[in-house]
Amino acid sequence: MHVSAKPLRDEIPAGANLCEYCTAKCCRYFALPIETPTEWRDFEFIRWYLLHGQASVFTEDGDWYLMVHTVCKHLENDNRCGIYETRPQICREYTTDNCEYEDDWTYDQYFETPEQIHEYAEAVLPTPRGKGIRSPKPELLQVLS
Repeated sequence: MHVSAKPLRDEIPAGANLCEYCTAKCCRYFALPIETPTEWRDFEFIRWYLLHGQASVFTEDGDWYLMVHTVCKHLENDNRCGIYETRPQICREYTTDNCEYEDDWTYDQYFETPEQIHEYAEAVLPTPRGKGIRSPKPELLQVLS
């Protein structure tokens, strides 16, 4: 069975509805702006977000966002909205002018795991007072007789 690739945006006939060719990416996640982290406590909150399934964090143009990967419960199997006439205002205002139809999932920074955000925090924040970059000195081994 051969699955045809979706047409490029400029290959879609003039006046056609772009959504008819799309996989409804805009209905498969939502992203909320979050405060820009500036201290360890802020990064610990982000680490907590990432400990939960289906979440990631990204930056774009200096702004930070929490992305929750979840499908709208009204998305139909044909990738159409099941409540189109009564959809929320945010959906009504969304246009296909700058949508992600082309699969351009690029961000300035993208974090998927708590380990990634911890490593990033270590790289950009000063080392907490009293803590060096080395592991604590291990205890001496017992002398065996």
